[in-house]
Amino acid sequence: MSSLRFLSLALLGLGLLLGSSLQAGHAQQTDTTEDTALPELTPPERESDVPYVPTPEPVVDRMLALATVDETDVVYDLGSGDGRIVIRAARKHGARGVGIEIDPDLVEKARKNAEEAGVANLVEFRQGDLFAADISEATVVTLYLLPSVNQKLRPILFEQLSPGTPVVSHDFDMGRWAPDRTVDLEGDTIYLWSIPEEVPEDL
Repeated sequence: MSSLRFLSLALLGLGLLLGSSLQAGHAQQTDTTEDTALPELTPPERESDVPYVPTPEPVVDRMLALATVDETDVVYDLGSGDGRIVIRAARKHGARGVGIEIDPDLVEKARKNAEEAGVANLVEFRQGDLFAADISEATVVTLYLLPSVNQKLRPILFEQLSPGTPVVSHDFDMGRWAPDRTVDLEGDTIYLWSIPEEVPEDL
C-alpha cells in the first residue's frame, strides 16, 4: 500500500473517531439536561383577586356614616386588608366587626392594629376566601374590591344577607344593581345599596 493511500485511510479513521466522540458528547449533554429538569410543581394556593390598596380614613368615615353604623351593628369588611374599616367602626361607633382577608400577612397586621387601637375585644379577622365565607351575621357589609369581583359577589350578598342590610362600596359599583345613593368625595366615589326584600330577576 502506498504511503499516500495509508495517510488517507488514517485521516479518514481519525475523522470518524472525532465525529463519534462529538456525537457522544452531545448525547451526554442532552441526558444531563434531562437529569436536572425541574420536578413537577404543586399548584400554588389561591391568591387575592384584588391588589391591596387601603381606603383613606375620610372615605372610611363616610362609608360608615352612609350605613348609619352604631353599637348594635356587626360590620363585615370583605377583603379587609389592614383592618382599618372594622377597627374604625369599633372605635368610633362601638360596633362589632369581622374582616375577611385572604392574605395571612395582612390578617396578622390587622390583628396587631386592633390590639394597638384597643378594640381587639370587638373585632376579629379571618384568613380565607371571601367567596366561601359565611357573612349571614352581618348587619353592614363594606367593600373595596373590583367591579368584576363585586358582581361575582352580588348573588352571595342576596343569598346570605337579610333584607334591608346596607352594602357600601368604595369606588366600584355592582353592575346592573343600581345604588340607592352615590357620593363623590374629593376624587373617591362611595356607593350604597340596601338588600331588597325580593331580588329582581334581572339581577
